[in-house]
Amino acid sequence: MSFFQGRQLLIATQHAKEKVMAPLLEQALGVRCVTTQDFNTDSLGTFSGEVARVSDPISTAREKCLRTSAVTGDDLILASEGSFGPHPTAFFIPADEEHLLLLDRTNQLEITVSLLSTDTNFNAKAIDSWAELRSFAKSVGFPGHALILRPAKDAVHDLYKGITTEEDLRAAFDALQEAHGTVYAETDMRALFNPTRMGVIAQLTEKLVEKMLSCCPQCQRPGFGVTAAKRGLPCGLCRQPTQAVLSHVYSCAACAYTEEKMYPNQITTQDPMYCDRCNP
Repeated sequence: MSFFQGRQLLIATQHAKEKVMAPLLEQALGVRCVTTQDFNTDSLGTFSGEVARVSDPISTAREKCLRTSAVTGDDLILASEGSFGPHPTAFFIPADEEHLLLLDRTNQLEITVSLLSTDTNFNAKAIDSWAELRSFAKSVGFPGHALILRPAKDAVHDLYKGITTEEDLRAAFDALQEAHGTVYAETDMRALFNPTRMGVIAQLTEKLVEKMLSCCPQCQRPGFGVTAAKRGLPCGLCRQPTQAVLSHVYSCAACAYTEEKMYPNQITTQDPMYCDRCNP
């Protein structure tokens, strides 16, 4: 904890993520969290497509930290980046993949954590009528969760973002119908307009805190965490390796020390139901 106690931690966000991040970070680490409006994080990409994200999420989060630090001079910076789409294995389920990156320039530390969650209202639909729009809005948690309306799926002009009242929703719908004859509705995935996403970010912040408090047994630097999962947990019936996780590998980015911990899910055999040999 001595690495962070009493230090200022700048959260690089313009979307109010500090509301769920700061209390967790300050209580667990003894830091003082601040934000800034001096760097526009949307310049590195927007969910609504006006600015394309050109790098992967971790690289983008790192760039947020570096650019914000260059403007403010802060040496301890945290940035978040999220992606939404089909779940990588259950393609019919939408998923939220969130990433956090902490950059400590004084101690030359970089700590990252990620979380894949199916807890999301991510959705979009071409709309033909006001009744259909109201039904879609209700299905995604409106007005507690905001909506975006645009003329068509990939349109980046005439966007109505952050819609949180039925009056504004009707006005945007009517304006698009009159100007274009078509309307495309989608969930606004910016954190300040999406409480469900904010909840996932809070979960990930707890994961980050745990990793920041986990120090390498060899060099005592923080950020000692899981970097790989080894599969091969034996089947409880045939004893052959399965696709279930057998162990986690923990690594230190500073001194390259590694440690393998067996049976991370507290089970020593896999149910034969999930064995490719016993239940092909």
